[in-house]
Amino acid sequence: MERRFFGNTDMQVSALGFGGHEIGQSTVEHVSRLLQQALDDGLNVIDTAECYGRSEELIGQAVGHRRDEYYLFTKCGHASGLDLPNWTPRLLEQSIERSLLRLRTDYLDLIQLHSCSEELLRRGEVIAALQRARTAGKVRYIGYSGDRRPALYAVQSGAFDALQTSINIADQEAIDLLLPLARAHHMGVIAKHPIANVAWFSQRNDSTHRLYRHRLAILNYDFLHGDVDTAVSIALRFTLSIPGVDVAVVGTTNPQRWQQNAGYLAAGPLPEQQVAQIRKRWKAVTWWRQPLPGSKLGWHAWT
Repeated sequence: MERRFFGNTDMQVSALGFGGHEIGQSTVEHVSRLLQQALDDGLNVIDTAECYGRSEELIGQAVGHRRDEYYLFTKCGHASGLDLPNWTPRLLEQSIERSLLRLRTDYLDLIQLHSCSEELLRRGEVIAALQRARTAGKVRYIGYSGDRRPALYAVQSGAFDALQTSINIADQEAIDLLLPLARAHHMGVIAKHPIANVAWFSQRNDSTHRLYRHRLAILNYDFLHGDVDTAVSIALRFTLSIPGVDVAVVGTTNPQRWQQNAGYLAAGPLPEQQVAQIRKRWKAVTWWRQPLPGSKLGWHAWT
């Protein structure tokens, strides 16, 4: 699998990474089969978070013995769950210690603040907590995971080595808002939701799926009306064809799914003309700012 330099770090990451959110309720036997095969096939990025159920613990049990074969990224700030963030410096330090223990490692390649607000970032205490962990050798690099204005401030601050943000056919704000500046700061960039959660086909009904499904109905890309595998291939290759994107993390509990996604990338980058068409369609419709039915959020929720 293609390897890419990750910003200004010393890491060369696989273009496709593994996202640990989906495995939070799995068994160690299942996660072991899933990750062992992915590592054998060229995976070298595993991204997780303390709030992803048992994800960290399961990863540590499943592939902790192969620690030198992959880069380990995790996130802190939501130990009690996504709706109960914990942002005091002491709690962040404790979160990192717990992650090290669960992941069965003595260092993390990347620790990320998990979608904390711009206000908290501006205070500086949360950034300083991560910097202390880096100085202590517990983490090698520090990053921010999030979107829109908080992510913009994180990039502008110059404090972070990496950015994880949403980039896909249904969410292209970051391509113009964040990526040029992130590249100027030599940050590594991780694309989350790189296949837009296959929302045009999936029956899941969480908030992200509903939002992407609504947007894609408006965008109405022609390739979404054909074969699902072809559409997924185009969506994934689109994300990884965007300048500045180093790695796309995809979560799955299906061992064959990661192999399928890796196989899509064998076709190479999406043709420039097709990337341009997808970008043109996005730019043509975003000015509508269509709200999600039943939601107060507009198309550009951050404005």
